[in-house]
Amino acid sequence: MKAFKRILAKKSGRSHGVVTVRHQGGREKRFLRTIDFRRSKKDIWGVVEKIEYDPNRNADIALILYEDGERCYILCPVGLGVGSKVIASEVAPTESGNALSLKAIPVGTPVHNIELTKGKGGQIVKGAGSVAVVFGKEDKWVLVKLPSGEIRRFDPECMAEIGQIGNVESKNKVIGKAGRNRHKGIRPSVRGVAMNPHSHPHGGGEGRSSVGMKYPKTVYGRRAVGKTRGKKRYSNRLIIQRRGGKSVLG
Repeated sequence: MKAFKRILAKKSGRSHGVVTVRHQGGREKRFLRTIDFRRSKKDIWGVVEKIEYDPNRNADIALILYEDGERCYILCPVGLGVGSKVIASEVAPTESGNALSLKAIPVGTPVHNIELTKGKGGQIVKGAGSVAVVFGKEDKWVLVKLPSGEIRRFDPECMAEIGQIGNVESKNKVIGKAGRNRHKGIRPSVRGVAMNPHSHPHGGGEGRSSVGMKYPKTVYGRRAVGKTRGKKRYSNRLIIQRRGGKSVLG
C-alpha cells in the first residue's frame, strides 16, 4: 500500500568525499514500511489481507484490514496466513498474532514484540524466528525469558504479541556472493593490521605484524577491550537472570 510506504533516505557512505559511516554505502533504493509496533487499533478485529516481504528487516510483515476500513502492517508470526483474524485487546484469545497485556497472558505462552515501557510500542524480540516465553508472575511484575536466555521483569501493563515471529529459516540463508551484500549497502571491512599507520592505529610494521600495543584500539583510537559501555543502564535492575544462566540478586 502506497500510504504506508516512503523512500528510505540514505544516511551513510560519503559526504563531500569523506566517509561518514564506515562499511556502509551503495545499496538499492528501498521503501520503508510503517509497522504498527504499538498495535494501536484496540478492540477492533482485523483480517490479514496479504503477507509481504520487507527489505528493511528479516521478518515478513502482514497487511491487516480492520473492520473500520483502516489498514496497518504488523510483524507476521508463525501460523498467521491470509484470511486469519487478529485483534489487540485485554480479552483477546491467546492465538498467534493477537496482542494483549502481559498480565493477561498465561505462563508458558510464546510471545514477541514486547514493550519495555508501557505505551511505547514493541521494542524487543522483533527479529525473524525470535520468541520469548512468559516465565512466571510476581505481585508487581511479570517474568519473561528472552531469546538470549535472560530472565527479566516487566510491567504487567506492557503489551506483547502472541507467537513466534515467522521466517524462522532466515538465519540459515547463505549470502552466496559479495555482490549481494553490496546491494544491501554493506561495504567490505578491512582489518586494521592490513592498513597503513595513517589509516588505523593497528597499521604499519614490517611484514605480517600483530596489533603491537598493550590494548587493541578502534579506528578512532579508543580502547576496544574491557568495559566500553560506560554507566549501567537503568533497566538492569529488572534483570533476574543474565544470559548464560548467572543469577542476579535483588
